[in-house]
Amino acid sequence: MSKLKKLARRIKHDVLTVYFVARNPSTPILVKLIALAVAACALSPIDLIPDFIPVLGYWDDVIFLPLGIMLVIPLTPTSIVEVSRAQAAELAVQPVSKYAPTVVIVIWLLCAWALGYWLLDLEST
Repeated sequence: MSKLKKLARRIKHDVLTVYFVARNPSTPILVKLIALAVAACALSPIDLIPDFIPVLGYWDDVIFLPLGIMLVIPLTPTSIVEVSRAQAAELAVQPVSKYAPTVVIVIWLLCAWALGYWLLDLEST
């Protein structure tokens, strides 16, 4: 299990690196497009193949993502990769807010309450 956690952290760091490679203005356009596609696939809440499909559902996470990373990193000039890795490492050590999830949940609950109130109000008219 420890190896899986270490591998997941490595892939997370590499996805951030690929994201910063895509945002770097010095990155060649073809590499930038591939890096942007890989980062979008990794960071998007919408999967290329939905996870509920047996076996195939996790292919984009387990196979396509590492292959995309393995394609982008060698195609990118070394100096850009080093800068992007440093940016990814810097982002990874930034403090995480403990209150932000609470605020988001409260906003969702308020929206649900407002929707329920609105629907009940519609029924009474």
